[in-house]
Amino acid sequence: MKYYLIMISLMFCGWAQAQSTVTGTVTDSNKQPIPGANVKVQSGDSGTTTDADGKFKLTTTKKPPFKLEISSVGFGNSSQEIKSDNQDVSIVLRSEEMKLDEIVVSASRTAERVKESPVTIERMGVKDIKKTASPSFYDGLENLKEVHMNTSSLAFKSINTRGFATVANTRFMQLVDGMDNSSPLLNFVLGNMIGVSELDVQSVELLPGASSALYGANAFNGILFMNSKSPFTSQGVSAYVKYGQTNQSAAGANNFYDYGIRVAHAFCPRFATKANFTFLKGTDWLAVNYDDKFRQGEGFDRTDPNYDGINVYGDEVATNIKAVAPKLYAAGAITDAQLAAFNAILPDVNVSRTGYRETDLTDNKVTNAKADMSLHFKPFANDFEIIWQSKFGFGNAVYQGASRYYLNNFFMQQHKLEFKGKNFFVRGYTTTEDGGNSYDMLFTGINVNRQWKEDKVWFGEYAGAYVQGTLGGMTPQQAHNFARQKADTGRLIPGSPEFKAAFNKVISEADVTQGSKLVDNSRIYHSDINYNFKDIIKFAEIQIGGSYREYQLNSFGRIYTDDDGPIYYTDYGAYTQVTKKLLEDRLKFTGSARYDKSKNFDGNVSPRLSLVYSAGENRNHNFRASFQTGFRNPSTQEQYIGFNIGNIVLIGSAKDNLTRYSETLPVAEGSPAVGQIYAQGDTAIMTGVNAYDNSYTAASVQAFSNFLKNNPGNTPGAAALLRKTNVDYVKPEQVKAFEVGYRGQLKDFTYDLSAYYNTYTDFIGNLNVIAPYYGKATQTFDFTFDAPNYLNNPEVQSLHALGNENYRVYQLYTNTDVEIKSFGFGAGFSKKLPANFEFGANYNYAQFDFDQAKDPSFEAGFNTPKHRVKASISNDKLFKNFGFNLSGRWNSEYRWESTMVDGTIEENVVVDAQINYSIPKLKSVIKLGAANLGGKDYTQVLGAGLVGQQYFASWTINP
Repeated sequence: MKYYLIMISLMFCGWAQAQSTVTGTVTDSNKQPIPGANVKVQSGDSGTTTDADGKFKLTTTKKPPFKLEISSVGFGNSSQEIKSDNQDVSIVLRSEEMKLDEIVVSASRTAERVKESPVTIERMGVKDIKKTASPSFYDGLENLKEVHMNTSSLAFKSINTRGFATVANTRFMQLVDGMDNSSPLLNFVLGNMIGVSELDVQSVELLPGASSALYGANAFNGILFMNSKSPFTSQGVSAYVKYGQTNQSAAGANNFYDYGIRVAHAFCPRFATKANFTFLKGTDWLAVNYDDKFRQGEGFDRTDPNYDGINVYGDEVATNIKAVAPKLYAAGAITDAQLAAFNAILPDVNVSRTGYRETDLTDNKVTNAKADMSLHFKPFANDFEIIWQSKFGFGNAVYQGASRYYLNNFFMQQHKLEFKGKNFFVRGYTTTEDGGNSYDMLFTGINVNRQWKEDKVWFGEYAGAYVQGTLGGMTPQQAHNFARQKADTGRLIPGSPEFKAAFNKVISEADVTQGSKLVDNSRIYHSDINYNFKDIIKFAEIQIGGSYREYQLNSFGRIYTDDDGPIYYTDYGAYTQVTKKLLEDRLKFTGSARYDKSKNFDGNVSPRLSLVYSAGENRNHNFRASFQTGFRNPSTQEQYIGFNIGNIVLIGSAKDNLTRYSETLPVAEGSPAVGQIYAQGDTAIMTGVNAYDNSYTAASVQAFSNFLKNNPGNTPGAAALLRKTNVDYVKPEQVKAFEVGYRGQLKDFTYDLSAYYNTYTDFIGNLNVIAPYYGKATQTFDFTFDAPNYLNNPEVQSLHALGNENYRVYQLYTNTDVEIKSFGFGAGFSKKLPANFEFGANYNYAQFDFDQAKDPSFEAGFNTPKHRVKASISNDKLFKNFGFNLSGRWNSEYRWESTMVDGTIEENVVVDAQINYSIPKLKSVIKLGAANLGGKDYTQVLGAGLVGQQYFASWTINP
């Protein structure tokens, strides 16, 4: 690689013209050096940044005279004329409150000041990244207004803005240097596992609202931009080493390590390259919530016959213990007399197998390594640049969806080729992932149990022991305890050689009837193009652009219905935007529209209109209003998943997906069906078509069962409660978003106020349904028949199937007909205090409105606190070379809803703090910090481990 780069640099640099060199120093008005200041040739191809002493050296192909542009966040811009080669200059930047004047690009796909942004935008620059009190800059995003984090693992956090988000936030997009960071298979962002190193991040921009008008389908409820540093302007070797401890009540104190290095060099003004590598290793937050999944806080534990623990896996396998007797009799295991005794004694209750805790099924270790390399070539003496970039991310973490999944040696890579200039860019990239040795913890628990003892044997032993205990004079509770003890005799003990052998066998097998391995080799091909006509058309600033994407889903039949090969589908879009300034440039109008088309859905048009008015003598009072529509195409999972998670199957609603998903299931006992009689040992073939076209809602089946328990024999009365599933195939979500805001500066105060009101239609959610193995689902039953005609009454046959547990449970993806509304407002302010102190605070209110009575089975999954307060105070020059930052946040209690578990997340208070000391001679900074300082463990995701404390010390070296 070394010789390869040398050859490339010689080839590219050989084209270079004669060069000029400029050196200098950048200081503030107190003659203190300003590190990291940007120094760029005006309208040229060269630039650099100042080192820790404020010094710089810049080489350019331009010949004097020319001008330098100097800027740094928190200071006013300056320019310096260069009249001769090898000139040495001294530049002084004056300190200013620059929050409103920081430059952002994401809101309008063109450079503009924050105060001119037509929508709410949050920004984190180099200065903010350096002073964050969180263990990493990505963790520090949680202190931004509008941001709420969902922590699934120490290395895996997902961002939630304006609600309706679980860990799998398919309504949020994250771009790193223009590349979508989403997993091709899962269709959502895996935190910063393949993001950007904190040494290389230049800026972070967050749009918390709908952005479909410019960025397409997935930018439905927010989008995050992470931009890395250019090797032309940020050169040298940077490195950091971070050591600390995590502390959690369940896991105790554990070490963690975090290392990073960045190398960047411009061989000449035409060619530069950079490379990054980071590595994190630690112990994960242990998930030890042993509440019953459906009866939280009610004291149910393993002594309950039908216990189903949140972080216990394998206990999802359950059966009605009274139904075991006929099966034993049919198999010849018990006599006629014993059958009578069993029927008289066994209670009509469900019993679950004994499961394994999550801590038994993972090593709870977290690793994350990221590496990237890019080549940058400027063939001409202007802004045109060609970039090749490759990114790699791999490691271990826990992801939570319908279950808990251990991403073990997970690997993801991205490769990009981009051409960009002053007014355009063209880029294409591919994303590929490999599931490695990842596995599903639920099926690990289920199949480790089955490796030891088959379900039917275990339940048979349980039933026999229960009868034995009852005849011996035990109470029902004592008989249940005795029965479980007998059935569990010889059970595999975690840590034993027998358990390890069974465990390793299960996680290496992808077939869910025997194993739990997650297999994945999916990929995305994506391209973008954008052109700005501002240098051609003077009347207004006009942009056009578009994108094209192809998905290749390849889970080898494990998650998607792709047994016979990858599933391919495409989507594309095109947009235009017009920006015009009026009233002496005080009023800025922006109008944009985008058309998108996906393979399985009709085309969609997303418009956006906005106005920004700058009032005041210095135009420091900026009012904005916008209206836009957004949409979200159903994700890859919502279209093509066919995932058996044990007691339920997740089934996507693409028409071709329903026929591809098929499974053969045993019929429990002799049961009549249309045109035939099912006998013991017969099987039923079930497809996704059954789920949508021949099923009952799960809620109505539960009502049916409860009625029969209380009214034995009254089948017509129970049948009247059943509701046939009547849902359409899933279609895109729609949102109409209204927003108003104000950004202003009054003396030393900077304010940012915003309010929004969103109306969602066709909101995508889940519906649980139950499809009988035989018979016809209906809401009208004819019970006037003679016994011989039973075979000819398919509607009543479906009741027989339900009564004998001859059915399959499915979770469908569908749209609610009920309109959902969300609304909220935010207020933030910052102030520069005397003696270089800075103070900031913000508040967010978020609420949603959904008439649950109109769609009782639908879960909106808002998962957002109604109230959030955040504040920070910092000083990067408290004493000579010494600084600190203290930040805190609080959120109110809120409801958590997900496909895995529902419940309440309590309010929490979190305080982060750091102190730092600069050593200019070593060009380094030493930092001591703590996250959740002195706080108690708290929950962000129900089912995930509680978040504890992190204490760390770091040493960062920057050139």
